[in-house]
Amino acid sequence: MIPVTQREALTLLAELCELSPDVRLGQLLAHLGFLGEDQTGRTLWNIDDEQLLAVLYQHRSELAGKADSSNEALQQTRPATSVSGS
Repeated sequence: MIPVTQREALTLLAELCELSPDVRLGQLLAHLGFLGEDQTGRTLWNIDDEQLLAVLYQHRSELAGKADSSNEALQQTRPATSVSGS
């Protein structure tokens, strides 16, 4: 049976894959390793599951923020159209 913390981490990892479809899984894991080391001073090998969760949540919020910014920029660049069609 997979512990709850690990199950949550795997769910977040899947979400990160969806938020960054152009990134290979190995690249994502390497990036998470760098983020984890930066935040905890520990390598991915030695990081606690709870610390990894914090890294995953932070990265997800950063990616979601970028997606929101991209959507806002896209909406701002579209020409305004009136409801009446004129």
